[in-house]
Amino acid sequence: MHLPPTGSRPRVLHLTQPVDGGVARVVTDLTRAQLAAGMRVAVACPDGGLADRLRSLGADVRNWPATRSPGPALVPEVRRLVRVLEDVRPDLVHAHSAKAGLAGRLAVRGRIPTVFQPHAWSFEAVGGTAGLLALGWERWAARWAARTVCVSEAERLRGVRAGLRGPWSVVPNGIDLTRFDTDAPGEAPEDPAEPGDSSDSGDPGDPGGVRLRHGIGPDVPLAVCVGRLCRQKGQDLLLSAWETVRARVPGARLVLVGDGPDRARLAARAPASVVFAGTVADATAWYRAADLVVLPSRWE
Repeated sequence: MHLPPTGSRPRVLHLTQPVDGGVARVVTDLTRAQLAAGMRVAVACPDGGLADRLRSLGADVRNWPATRSPGPALVPEVRRLVRVLEDVRPDLVHAHSAKAGLAGRLAVRGRIPTVFQPHAWSFEAVGGTAGLLALGWERWAARWAARTVCVSEAERLRGVRAGLRGPWSVVPNGIDLTRFDTDAPGEAPEDPAEPGDSSDSGDPGDPGGVRLRHGIGPDVPLAVCVGRLCRQKGQDLLLSAWETVRARVPGARLVLVGDGPDRARLAARAPASVVFAGTVADATAWYRAADLVVLPSRWE
């Protein structure tokens, strides 16, 4: 096993694709904390808002132009990672999500201690042949992970029941509760939106401001759901339940914060009481503006 020289500062290499949503938040928080602890931190990810943010924190960011899903580009993507590994010479590799976990473990193959963090299992996101292939890969690749980190005990149990073997750790996502205090002053966004995102302007921490910009009065009952618009996050289930909510609370409004492949389909069935806010640089104001935050995910 590769080990750092005694007394040297550990060098961590994070691999990430996707570069948005909760994965980007986790990578950003880990990078910040590890740099503050005196570690040397490098990140391989596609160029964009996340890469810029990580550079501003002081991380050594390497451009890794990888697609979000596996495909014909996988072989050159793995080769690029091999070159990054040779240049960075990390003591630990931390691969985030299914795509980086696939390419990263193929590039490393256990030669360097590797942490894999699925951020939701790939075999649950797809069905049929693709799902079986994803499950078979995860079972095989588990041998190349020194540890698999799950965000919850439920996620770990789903992996175990699916036949994945190896050391596990459950590390829930940390939350800075002071950011969501309704009496706290607004703060600047930590993660810039990607190019083309539809972001709220003005003070990102002002809950009254985001309500006003979307025509929602201060006394209107407001439910908010933040997440990528996709089957995993379950906004379709929420829209089905919303009819019942409106029957009991006629003036209620629902805001879906985020974007994704299901946006057009969801918008086609949503009533006028539902607002699609798009991707925002920082969702803090929406959390603070909400009377109720809804998490309808099928899995996390």
